[in-house]
Amino acid sequence: MATANLSEYDPDKIPHAGEMRFGIVVSDWNRDITWNLLEGAVRILKNHGARDDNLFIEHVPGSFELPLAAQLLAETQKVDALICLGCVIQGETPHFTYVCQGVTQGITQLNLKYSIPFIFGLLTTDTLQQAIDRSGGKHGNKGDEAALTAIRMIDLGRKLKG
Repeated sequence: MATANLSEYDPDKIPHAGEMRFGIVVSDWNRDITWNLLEGAVRILKNHGARDDNLFIEHVPGSFELPLAAQLLAETQKVDALICLGCVIQGETPHFTYVCQGVTQGITQLNLKYSIPFIFGLLTTDTLQQAIDRSGGKHGNKGDEAALTAIRMIDLGRKLKG
């Protein structure tokens, strides 16, 4: 289990996001957690220059719907990256495994199909406390990390494409 707060970083090493366009899809299931992830992602994007008119945010019922919503957003908006935010907490049935595998495979397929990054911002935790710790608690906010990853991956793509 991660013990570091990976949300701590050197802001001077992050590219300016002023000309970058971001799609964000967020699950409303476990919204006390996922909306914290969304808040963190938006805050980081804006801190690095992203403009409100370059942020396209869509809500979906649950995490399983993230890949399709991300694909639809990629196909209807000219975005440079898609950030997928959700939270699945282990329960007493195999539902957790099926949802996590489906979302992981879906986002992986989107990364391979399109020429833009789809960022995996899905918390997969054993307990509610672990989710709290990773959505603004002692382990930082994984929404922050997803936004930073999006900025860096857009920058990498632009450098490699010339």
